[in-house]
Amino acid sequence: MEDNLYQEQILDRYHHPHHLGEIKDATFKLEGANRSCGDELQIYIQTDDQLITDARFTAHACAVCTASADLTLDRIIGQPTTTIDSLTADNVKESIGIPLSPIRLKCALLPLETLRGYKPNDNT
Repeated sequence: MEDNLYQEQILDRYHHPHHLGEIKDATFKLEGANRSCGDELQIYIQTDDQLITDARFTAHACAVCTASADLTLDRIIGQPTTTIDSLTADNVKESIGIPLSPIRLKCALLPLETLRGYKPNDNT
C-alpha cells in the first residue's frame, strides 16, 4: 500500500512539478543527460551569499527523473550551497520511496549527478 502512495507522488510530481521552469538570471545553469534512456535535464540555481534562494529545472525526461528532480530541488532550496555536496544516492532513493530497477535508478539519480557539476566559483 505504501508503494502506491509513492507511485502516486511520482506521477503527481511528473504532471505537476513544483519547480519546473527556467530562472533567466540564474547564478548557475547545469545540464545533464542519461544517454541510455534519453533523459535530458537542465537545472537553474539562484544563490545569494552562499544560500540557494531558488532552483528550477526543465527536462525532457521520464516520470522518475522528473519527480526526482523536483524532490531533489525541494531539499536544496533555502539551504546553504554546501548542501549540494552532502546529497547522496540514498537521499534520492529515500525521496522516491519505492524500489527501483537499475535502469530506473539511473533515471532517479540524474538530477543528483547533474547537481554534482555545481562549482560555486563558476559563473556559468
